[in-house]
Amino acid sequence: MNRLDRLESQSIYILREAVATIDNIAMLWSLGKDSNTMIRLAQKAFFGRMPFPLLHVDTGKKFPEMYAFRDEYAKKWNINLLLQECPDISETDEDLPPAARSAARKSLGLKAAIAAHGFRGLIAGIRRDEEATRAKERVFSPRGSFGEWQPREQPPEFWNQYATDPPPGAHIRIHPLLHWTERDIWAYIQREDIPVVDLYFARDGKRYRSLGDTDITRPIESTAATIEEILDELAQTRQAERAGRLMDHESEDAFERLRVDGYM
Repeated sequence: MNRLDRLESQSIYILREAVATIDNIAMLWSLGKDSNTMIRLAQKAFFGRMPFPLLHVDTGKKFPEMYAFRDEYAKKWNINLLLQECPDISETDEDLPPAARSAARKSLGLKAAIAAHGFRGLIAGIRRDEEATRAKERVFSPRGSFGEWQPREQPPEFWNQYATDPPPGAHIRIHPLLHWTERDIWAYIQREDIPVVDLYFARDGKRYRSLGDTDITRPIESTAATIEEILDELAQTRQAERAGRLMDHESEDAFERLRVDGYM
């Protein structure tokens, strides 16, 4: 069994454990490479038919290519898609820096979706190698009644034993990709022939390494126009994956403040 086989097996186990132990689950679909990988894993875990809806928390500011991708593949993959619009930026914390404040709309949108549907579990495509705050996460991560996250109160996880029973009014975030790396994701996309938004591939010397909203996401300098070239680029670069995300370059604690308040 090679590395991708081991990663796939562990993620499928996590997904099946979540469905077996937590009622009323949804999977978050950001339309990016990681959540598309989760969809493929869920298709394998549940023999082609996912036993939960996909939730897109929509800011209305994604790239046109992302919306076109969503509409095409929601039909092709026969997805039960739930859409949740985000509130206006005026409802977010005025003390946050501009890009983080824009991103905070997603936290409020997610809270609205949880309240509307009563979700007890949310499957999210975060990875520990993606950002320092996410490195503190657990595979099954409890959230408070308002979606808040307490990094110092995360339960231990030994021998694949997970805390799957959230208290009343709370929910669990499930992270089946937490142990993957960016290179793992791209290698798996290549092996499984998983469709992705073409903004990830270089055009005119630039590509998007991480996709977010149009007003707070920038491309990186790159000539990588194929998955093989992306894998070669990642083997050499020291640039952070989220280098094009503007909120990661604002105040030192802005991203952690967002995550503590319920951000993905």
